[in-house]
Amino acid sequence: MRTLVFGAGVIGAYLAHVLCDGGNEVCILARKERAESLNKNGLVIYHHLQHKTTKDIVEAVTDITGREFDVAFVVMPYHKLENALPQICEIKTKVLILVGNDLSPAGIHDHIKRNAPGIKRIMFGFQVSGGKKETDRFVCERFGGSWMDIGMLHGETAPKLKRYIERMFKGTGYKINWQDDMEDYLICHPAAILPIGYLSYICGGDLRTSTKIQRKMMFDASSEAYAFLRARGITIYPKGDDSFYGRGPKGWLMRILYFIMAKSAIGDLIACEHCRNAVSEMEQIDKYYEKLMDGYPKEKLRVWNRLRSLMPTWDELHKRYGN
Repeated sequence: MRTLVFGAGVIGAYLAHVLCDGGNEVCILARKERAESLNKNGLVIYHHLQHKTTKDIVEAVTDITGREFDVAFVVMPYHKLENALPQICEIKTKVLILVGNDLSPAGIHDHIKRNAPGIKRIMFGFQVSGGKKETDRFVCERFGGSWMDIGMLHGETAPKLKRYIERMFKGTGYKINWQDDMEDYLICHPAAILPIGYLSYICGGDLRTSTKIQRKMMFDASSEAYAFLRARGITIYPKGDDSFYGRGPKGWLMRILYFIMAKSAIGDLIACEHCRNAVSEMEQIDKYYEKLMDGYPKEKLRVWNRLRSLMPTWDELHKRYGN
């Protein structure tokens, strides 16, 4: 299939690699310097856990005027999405998939429907991978072939459309996990990621310095947030995710995973690298949750508020990390 990846960061780079692996014709829309580098050197990724380097030949462009695609993926930070909407609405594609944190998916969906009537299907997705950009390559952290949680804004995706999307990834090892309500999914996601971000900033961008008590706070803060979401009548997506923050076997598994994440390069690439390089996005997500939680009993968010209060201010973080 003719596919477009709009956004050449670490998430978009790995997605483009997987699409190449699936035999698709991949075009990457990027800024001038990044496009020139990709055309000259190829898409080079070092896969950290897999201890291997891959190189894909892709077409990188700065303009897609006159081009048509079967599927287009928009992969960019939440705080940059609104400004990119005019360019997104110019994409000619059968299916548009917005990948990443998006806390206003209904508004984004409606804007595209009004201003890009040629786009018949608008979907939302979240890819589980991380990493960093180096001079002429990307470093990717992923588990197995990685996966994408994906679906329509509301309601189950039609079987024909599911098969259409799945065909692009056939034989790659990359999993597609279908979700029935991506708006609720995207609202739920910060319950897990914000406490990780708070602790990362508390630890100066390095979770390896975190203590057992701090990691327990991170765990308990997410548990409080999921309880809040349930109290608000929001369906937890992915279904059952909140069970990983309880006292049962899944809870113990999550505690072990938190320890591994905090004390290894895996966590640095998956979590800390993003926090260090996406302060603006993390701030917007934090402000959204602050507003969402307004009026909820403070005693039910005791650990959440305590953890949040211990990190530097957002102004200090912007100065420290320069973004």
